[in-house]
Amino acid sequence: MTKKIHNMAIFIEFLAGSGLALFFHLALHHTDAALIVFGTGILLSLATYLLREEIDQTRQKLMDKYDHAHEVTFAIARITDPECHSKAHEVMASAKRTMLLLQQGYIPLDETEFYMKGAKYLDESRRQVKVVDPLTTGWESKGVLINYYQANLRALDRGVRVTRIFVMGSREELSDPTVQKVILNQLHDGIEVRIAYRDELPAASDISGRDTASSFDFAIYDDLVATEVFSQPGKYFGRKTREPAHVGNYQLLFDLIDHSAHAVAAEDDRIILAADLLPLAS
Repeated sequence: MTKKIHNMAIFIEFLAGSGLALFFHLALHHTDAALIVFGTGILLSLATYLLREEIDQTRQKLMDKYDHAHEVTFAIARITDPECHSKAHEVMASAKRTMLLLQQGYIPLDETEFYMKGAKYLDESRRQVKVVDPLTTGWESKGVLINYYQANLRALDRGVRVTRIFVMGSREELSDPTVQKVILNQLHDGIEVRIAYRDELPAASDISGRDTASSFDFAIYDDLVATEVFSQPGKYFGRKTREPAHVGNYQLLFDLIDHSAHAVAAEDDRIILAADLLPLAS
């Protein structure tokens, strides 16, 4: 109907201009004036037609953008069941948290994606990989960890320096046979293994807006990309970022942890703190 009205308006404008031109030509016998009026009428009709078309197209684009921007809102508004409506708001809250991460430059990852990305970045690394891990089991039994550790070995074969700091809750954990085996294997494979105790680490220092009392489970690859496991369980297992500012924060945190870490050494197929060898050497 709107299109028909526009077309009718153009027709009326054309008739008005033509009629006025005929009046000048037939009644007033001013041929030049008639031609001017006719030409001016045609140009005005064309100008108003193009203006109406532009307004109509702009209106349609704005309506499309409005509908797209409020698509989710309209969808939620059409939900009538109270329980479904409540669930929809929960989904939206989760989506907002994900969008906030993306706005900050982080990409959330599930567990499989997390270790796949870690293996990929290890394969792409050329200089150094710095890792902080909680000392957990699964290095020789959990599939994603096995594949990730194989990428560690490939990086070592290419000459990449891999430094791993295991964060332990207490000093007694070091005597656990499983812990001994994990550290001993990685040390023999060429990884620079160090140990840090949680009570010796910064408790709650604010490093450029980042709380150091986190999961202590992150990695930095060639100072270009960083991955981190979330400290709290949730929809996603961890996140990754390439933002230089965020990677710099992880580097600063790694330096703080490394400053408090202890070197380890192997003695008779047993892992001990390197500092404990000093009295024997003297």
